[in-house]
Amino acid sequence: MTRSPKRVIVAVNPAASFGRHREVGATAVARLAEAGHEVTLLQEANFELLRREAEHAFERGTDGLLVVGGDGMVSLAVNIVAGTGVPFGVVAAGTGNDLARGLGLPFDDPIAGIEALLEALEREPRTIDAGVIRRGDSEPIRFACIASAGFDALVNERANRMTRPRGPSRYTIALLRELATFRPRAYTITIDGVRREQKAMLVSVANGRSIGGGMQLVPHADMSDGRLDVLIVHPLSRARLIAVFPKVFRGEHTDHPAVEFVAAQRVTLDATDVVAYADGERVGALPIEVEVDPGALRVFV
Repeated sequence: MTRSPKRVIVAVNPAASFGRHREVGATAVARLAEAGHEVTLLQEANFELLRREAEHAFERGTDGLLVVGGDGMVSLAVNIVAGTGVPFGVVAAGTGNDLARGLGLPFDDPIAGIEALLEALEREPRTIDAGVIRRGDSEPIRFACIASAGFDALVNERANRMTRPRGPSRYTIALLRELATFRPRAYTITIDGVRREQKAMLVSVANGRSIGGGMQLVPHADMSDGRLDVLIVHPLSRARLIAVFPKVFRGEHTDHPAVEFVAAQRVTLDATDVVAYADGERVGALPIEVEVDPGALRVFV
């Protein structure tokens, strides 16, 4: 039995990773109950309904919001708990699992993820930053890892439309297909009040290190340093972009002459026909404003 039983909400995405881990939610709930925690299980027919039910359950009070699934479920949790002081936890059972990777949690073994979560519930939660996206009159959207607006966002968009393969290689295939027609975009980028107009292949604003199941876009990113890291990839030929991208998976692209990193508190991005994504979820067309919210999240790790 646990030394400090908690009241927790467990929100499960049964379609995570195309349903390959349907049993993980039930296993997580059973293990949490065995450990003495009071569990409220949420498992709905679609993501929007699950989000609403999670919000309602959260309003009734809880010691933690736990999610079972991929980075879409992380996005759900982050946008509910940010700024409240209530911690969240994740059992990684999705395709990318980039927050779990960034926090040193099991990202390819959901059962190990459950055991890690049970241990983490006994410790003081870790405090990390969040990114906040504002777009027109829409409600702010918060993210834990990376907001992307360029080639990487187009790859995300294509990968989300694909049904096969059912794993991280889906992003690699989407990347190769997107390369066939991609051209640099003209951006207006304002970083902490300094405006620049330039063409770029890719612009990302990072709180965490990776997207797409381990693509280390910003390998030096620190989720607790109170700042964001802007990645700009300047125009490259298709052949050179193909040559650079394998290095991204290993975080070995940082010294490439076309790659630029800028630390920032606030960033605005604008470009024609460019869509933004955050933690793998579609935000919408540019322009957007992104800023850091230091210490906005507490997470069981």
